[in-house]
Amino acid sequence: MEQQLIQVQNKIYEIRGIKVMLDFDLAEMYGVETKSLKRAVRRNIERFEGDDFMFELTEDEYNDLKMRLRCQFGTLEINDGRGKYPKYPPFAFTELGVAMLSSILNSKGAIEINRKIMRAFVILRQYALGYAELNQRLENFMCETNMQFGEIYQALTEFAEQKRLAEEPRKPIGFKMSSFREDE
Repeated sequence: MEQQLIQVQNKIYEIRGIKVMLDFDLAEMYGVETKSLKRAVRRNIERFEGDDFMFELTEDEYNDLKMRLRCQFGTLEINDGRGKYPKYPPFAFTELGVAMLSSILNSKGAIEINRKIMRAFVILRQYALGYAELNQRLENFMCETNMQFGEIYQALTEFAEQKRLAEEPRKPIGFKMSSFREDE
C-alpha cells in the first residue's frame, strides 16, 4: 500500500503554485483512455468550474512540464501507438477536482483509486505543514539566539569598559609632599 501511495505522490505536480494531477496520469490510474476521461469531464463541466477544481495547462506550462519530466527520468517512453503525445494540453486537477472526478467516474475501481489519491494529497499536505512548523521553530530559535548573542555582546562591552576604567592610571588623592617642604 505504501508503494502505491508513493507512485501516486510521484504523479502529483506543482503547477501555478498548486498541487495537481494531470488527466493522462489519472486516466492511466483509473484504467480509462484520456479522451474518455476528458469527455466525461466536459459532459459534467459545471462540476469543475473554477481553477480551484481544474484548469487546462497553457502551451508554455505543458512544454515546461515535459522538459522537467525529461530531466527527471532521462528519456521518455517510446510508444509507436496513436495518442501517445496529446494533441491538446492536459487538464490539471486539484485535490478538489480529483475528488469531484469520483462523482463522474462511479465504479469500484475509481473509488479505490480516489481513496489512494486523496491519501497521497493528505500526506503531502501534512509534510508541507510539518515543514512550515519546523521552519517556524527554526526561525524562533534563531530569533532567541540572536537576542542572547545581543545580550552577551552588551555584557562583554560593559565588562571591557569596566576593565579599561580599572586599568586607567588614577590621579592621586591628597596633598603633594613637595608643596609642604620645610625650610632647611
